[in-house]
Amino acid sequence: MATLESATLWTHIAAGVVALLAGLVAVVTVKGGRRHRRAGRVYVASMGVVVVTVFPLLALEPSSNRVFLTLVAVFSGYFAFTGYRVLARKRPADEAEPVDWAAAVLVVGACLFLGGWGVGFLVGGNSFGTVMIVFGLIGLVVGVSDLLAFRDSDRREPWLNDHLGRMMGAYIATVTAVSVVNFTSVSPVLSWLWPTAIGVPLIWYWSRKYANTGPFARLVPKA
Repeated sequence: MATLESATLWTHIAAGVVALLAGLVAVVTVKGGRRHRRAGRVYVASMGVVVVTVFPLLALEPSSNRVFLTLVAVFSGYFAFTGYRVLARKRPADEAEPVDWAAAVLVVGACLFLGGWGVGFLVGGNSFGTVMIVFGLIGLVVGVSDLLAFRDSDRREPWLNDHLGRMMGAYIATVTAVSVVNFTSVSPVLSWLWPTAIGVPLIWYWSRKYANTGPFARLVPKA
């Protein structure tokens, strides 16, 4: 059993490292270019391995820490999955498929549990519950918005906005996981939230640069 757990854990870690590096390449290269697309595909595939391997790790050791990491993996995996899937629905007539509906329902359920768990932490006097609630609310809003958009195509965002926001959201979560595991000497709240504080303005920047939308629309010169 220990050997199985070790093999699964190292596979999970290796996939996370590949995702971190591939995501960085996608972030720093020209959007839409061949290198960007290749790095994006490697990132999504690696995140798929991260999500798949986290479940047996949880089954082998159902600790509260692994439950929480599983929820975060579902959250980040959903962002990566939907960021990739939106490329298959560029045309207004393209409709969501059953796999899109199933993924949205899964993330809504996971994030409801995550947010409720965070409330329990706060009630118990643990301020780290704030982080859990923040991540839970973000995932919940995104999942519900997706379900509404699947039902009503008028609610759909431009595909480029969706792609940029989702892929960056997934990468923020990837960097967050690395931060939490390695930056143990700093405040837990800081180690969890600094990637979001840096990543969200970047999403706004690229939304303006490539799609002419977002709060930076009047501040950033258009490409």
